[in-house]
Amino acid sequence: MPRPLSQQVVVITGASSGAGLATAQAAAARGARVVMAARNASDLEATAAAIRADGGDALAVPTDVTDAQAVEALAERAVEVYGRIDTWVNNAGVTAYARFQEQAADDFWEVMRVNVLGQVHGAKSALPHLERTSGALICTGSVLSDLSVPTQAAYCASKHAVKGFVESLRIELAQAGSSVRVTLIRPASMNTPLFEKAKTQLGAVPQPLGPTYQPEVYAEVVLRAAQGDERDAFVGGAGWGASLMARVSPTLVSAFVASPLATPPASDRPKSAGAPDNLYGPVDHDGGVRGLYSDRALAHSPYLALAGHSVETATVAAAAVGAGAGVAARRGGGRTLPVLLGLAALAFVGKAVTSALTDR
Repeated sequence: MPRPLSQQVVVITGASSGAGLATAQAAAARGARVVMAARNASDLEATAAAIRADGGDALAVPTDVTDAQAVEALAERAVEVYGRIDTWVNNAGVTAYARFQEQAADDFWEVMRVNVLGQVHGAKSALPHLERTSGALICTGSVLSDLSVPTQAAYCASKHAVKGFVESLRIELAQAGSSVRVTLIRPASMNTPLFEKAKTQLGAVPQPLGPTYQPEVYAEVVLRAAQGDERDAFVGGAGWGASLMARVSPTLVSAFVASPLATPPASDRPKSAGAPDNLYGPVDHDGGVRGLYSDRALAHSPYLALAGHSVETATVAAAAVGAGAGVAARRGGGRTLPVLLGLAALAFVGKAVTSALTDR
């Protein structure tokens, strides 16, 4: 059984701002000993000091996740100070906004290096320690692990790659009889400083696709995974719905994303191509937990109440959604809604069965 969070040592990359910082704060508030990693040494130490001032236990270890030796040193430092690692959260990530044909190949590759190779390095360094504690490896994918959007070809490619890597790793660990729990987190858009720090060739600060969630929602999902055994976890019902739609009708999703109904990638805040960004190195200040879009970001997600491990909850959800599918089918008006509801019911049935088996 996983240790309670209050007894865990949790390593988090990308922890100086955004979702990583929100997770570190939430974990420390619940008694975990937190090892925070990021490239921005000054902001990282400041955020760790703030956690300690609030009564938490946090250690700052400046780390570039594209450097395999630095990530290995991060793991060794965590074990040196705290004796073990119970949960490792691969969270560090960057993005760059440009039409593919206008984007430099070096920029495309740097997004891949940080977002994919950074998680590979994290897994390589963490797994030997997690084997000793039957710990959790938590990797951050995205809703864009299942679908794609314009002006973010590199980011979408990186998140698809993370999903493929995690799925292959899971199979290998199962073959080896490993007790390490591997969870892929797939957030919808989050209101983090990612957007204002991103390199952009759009002439403006990028903005998230709606709906958007506050980073604290991501933190709750990660901390649940640290104490559970979920295979995949979505941050927000919008992400789960978008992923489901991408599987049911990828053509329809692509048409919607390309339509004027979708949120445009650029905001009305000007930003030149030469403005500071964090693609190749940290900016002066990482920006804290939340970004520019709190006016539209959701602080709660009812979906999360249905996405836990409870057999009863999943069974009730399956029954309710299945009943809705039946009503929609009887009323007519096309097959799309009944099919989607039916698939949702099957998803909850699968969760109920999986929960029943793993709870034994």
